[in-house]
Amino acid sequence: MNSKSFVLTIALTIGIIYQSFAQYKEPEEKDKKQIFYPEVVFDSLQAKSMLAKGKGTIKGVAFTKAKNNMGFRAGARILANQIKVILLPVTPYFEAWYQLRKDKENFRKRQYVYLSTAAYRYRLEAVTNSDGKFTFPEMKPGKYFLQGFLDWTSNGYYNEYTGTGYNSYGGQTNYYQSKKYSVDHQDRIEEFVEIKENGEVVKVRLH
Repeated sequence: MNSKSFVLTIALTIGIIYQSFAQYKEPEEKDKKQIFYPEVVFDSLQAKSMLAKGKGTIKGVAFTKAKNNMGFRAGARILANQIKVILLPVTPYFEAWYQLRKDKENFRKRQYVYLSTAAYRYRLEAVTNSDGKFTFPEMKPGKYFLQGFLDWTSNGYYNEYTGTGYNSYGGQTNYYQSKKYSVDHQDRIEEFVEIKENGEVVKVRLH
């Protein structure tokens, strides 16, 4: 092996070794994702007991409203058509999660608060109809938390500049064309509901 080949072989070997040890790139602080979980121990037996069959019923309608310029939801109802609504029993673990979410959740900072896999397993699900209506039958007395995610689209128009025209007197006219735009949204809709007596029918607005 001549000296040039030897040097090339060494260089390639060093390059391969370096590459194998340089795969991880430290993410920027703004891109790091923080996930928090409640520190309270989850009681699966309590959750299972709360979701056992009873004689109560929860009937609801799920919807959202578009926000106005002041930030208030004052528009017409946007009904939740064919979305999944989940029901979670309000246990001490859930209450700890809900409070932690109030304290820590921040999407801009990529801070998220999750239920454990075991806790999320103890839930019921319903699907809304085209009018946003849903039902949870055979419920026991107790306090529950409802949640859904409603996707909807807002539309509007804006004037797009297309050019300028000039006349023989030196005047000018700007021309615009009306263009339509669409913006996709997803609203997290949530509500607490309580069945106080066995056989009670509770109505709720999930928004």
